[in-house]
Amino acid sequence: MDPVTEPVTDPVTGPAGHRTGGRPPRAPAGQGLTTGAVARLLGVAPTTLRSWDRRYGIGPAAREDGRHRRWTGADIAALRHMCRLTGAGLPPAEAARAVLAGASRATAAPWRGHPSRAPGGLPLDSARRECRGLARAALRLDAPAMEELLTEVLDRYGLPAAWDEVMAPALHAVGRKWETAGERCVEVEHLLSWHVSGALRGVRAAGPPAPGASLSLLACVPGETHTLALEALAATLTRHGLPVRMFGAALPVEALEEAVRRTGPDAVVLWAQSHGTASPSLAARVEAIEWGVRGARRRPVVFTAGPGWAGRQPPGTRHPSGLADAVSALAALGAR
Repeated sequence: MDPVTEPVTDPVTGPAGHRTGGRPPRAPAGQGLTTGAVARLLGVAPTTLRSWDRRYGIGPAAREDGRHRRWTGADIAALRHMCRLTGAGLPPAEAARAVLAGASRATAAPWRGHPSRAPGGLPLDSARRECRGLARAALRLDAPAMEELLTEVLDRYGLPAAWDEVMAPALHAVGRKWETAGERCVEVEHLLSWHVSGALRGVRAAGPPAPGASLSLLACVPGETHTLALEALAATLTRHGLPVRMFGAALPVEALEEAVRRTGPDAVVLWAQSHGTASPSLAARVEAIEWGVRGARRRPVVFTAGPGWAGRQPPGTRHPSGLADAVSALAALGAR
């Protein structure tokens, strides 16, 4: 079974018992599904389906009134085959030729290009269908499809569910692929990261911050360049109307200390992806910073976030278990 696609059982309703984020739509008797319904079923952008139809002839056998696409079970089976082949790195044109020729996956023409351009599948068997669709779009380097899918999951699930169940699993899978395949998958990781970052930065506050809302300062520790998890936290806090100052990657120690003194935050979140960048002494140094007038001086609550802090949490700091836990803890500081 391809790691980023599901097995073909019922080509209209999907595999029985497989998690797809909801019951797939059923077509009325004697009819087929619309392009939008098929896109939701397979986790593929509607624009991608239309492009495959227009460019390669992977489209519905019949059209309602000669114009509107209606996809039958056989049409969807062909699309599933197309998704499997493109998800395994086959160029869309070559995958379409294999599908139209009725070739099985085992006998389809292999990729003959340079190996760095043919990344294999990603380990996402049990992920949401939107996550698998995002992974397939990333492997195809299909930027429009990624944008459409990311917008859809943010609208449908909101933060942090979109991060925890779609974005992060896809990013982790691509990261693991990059670690095992070297440069073969780096372009996929970069493109996916760019689009996830753009989607997160597009999140807007539902309204102005509530009076007394806690201010959070977010920064990666020196030497740490992985920012996407912090961007997800910043976007979620923004959406909840909680003020945030996001300083991003590898903030130098002196700059971090100056930012804390100048903003007087209720909390400082320090992200470390690896043990090599996590610094207990830095966390203690930030926790000791004071500001305010004499007799009413304050200190920030320091949160150590990220896998780099596992097993080495500094005394007096907090270590949230995930995005939702971090947001709840930071929001609660406003009631102190």
